[in-house]
Amino acid sequence: MIKEEGSVRIDLLGGTLDLEPVNLILKDVYTLNLATSLKAEVTLEESDFDGVEIISLDYNSQKKFSKSDFTEDKLRGDFFGPLRFVATILFHLNCITNIKMTLKSGSPAGAGLGGSSSMGVTLYKALTRYKGEKCDREDTITEVKKIEAKDLECGPTGYQDYYPALYGGVLALKPGIAGIVVKQLFTADLKSFIEDHITLVFSGQTRLSGINNWEVYKAFFDGDKKTKEGLQKIADLSKKALLAIENREFDNFINFIKEEGSERTKLFPGILTAEMSSFFEEAKKINKQVGMKVCGAGGGGCFIVIHPPEVKKELVSLIEKSKMTELSFRVDSPLS
Repeated sequence: MIKEEGSVRIDLLGGTLDLEPVNLILKDVYTLNLATSLKAEVTLEESDFDGVEIISLDYNSQKKFSKSDFTEDKLRGDFFGPLRFVATILFHLNCITNIKMTLKSGSPAGAGLGGSSSMGVTLYKALTRYKGEKCDREDTITEVKKIEAKDLECGPTGYQDYYPALYGGVLALKPGIAGIVVKQLFTADLKSFIEDHITLVFSGQTRLSGINNWEVYKAFFDGDKKTKEGLQKIADLSKKALLAIENREFDNFINFIKEEGSERTKLFPGILTAEMSSFFEEAKKINKQVGMKVCGAGGGGCFIVIHPPEVKKELVSLIEKSKMTELSFRVDSPLS
């Protein structure tokens, strides 16, 4: 039996900047995120079935697909339903027989925490181990990213979602011609500060990141001035946040997250639903220092509330009153 788990992420600053080649055209691009204790889980077992049995705890389903089902035509259609991404990874690695697998996502569907990407690289890692091979992190990310982009059929996909599941900790991702440079920022003090000052909330509404990314991508290359200037402002804030962490200026770091959230909302007003906006207005009445940052592409899903530690209980009460859900998390430690 093989068991693997991989963190879903909270994007702190610099989301959307992880689209190629936007990431190379803008100046001094960094994307900052963290690995959470919310994890995708994969269990693999040998079976005597000439195919693959997939048990999805998220979809409450148990499906069997014979070896002959794994064809290019079926993988391009609706045959595998919501399991097409998983099935494509199985096909790519030629793991299509005598396997029973159990899958559990680390977050609600459409939460904006990169759950599908985390599941993809975690499954890839588990299957590589199952085959008795070594898993290279960068190769895994490259291949799973391509598979997911093909599966979504919504244009370019960013790369940040894959890294926390394989690296853990708090990451700064710097793009370059030769690839992505990963800088580990994790310290015990930073972990404690983040956990005291950030609350993760699921709005109960789902969103689709691929469509949002395509709209941004198209506007950028259509020469939309507002989009280009807005993304550069986000890049500038991300770099400032990185420097603040390195200088242990954590109060400045957290304020840059709030600024980035505000800038992102001005640039893409659709990322906030009416329910999110209403929640934020009430949260600011609790404490004027409260900030808000949408996770992922927005338009639903999760958001983080940035706040002084002493108002946590009041904010949790507001979350419950707003019929939303707090997703308790811890910052996961770096992986070797």
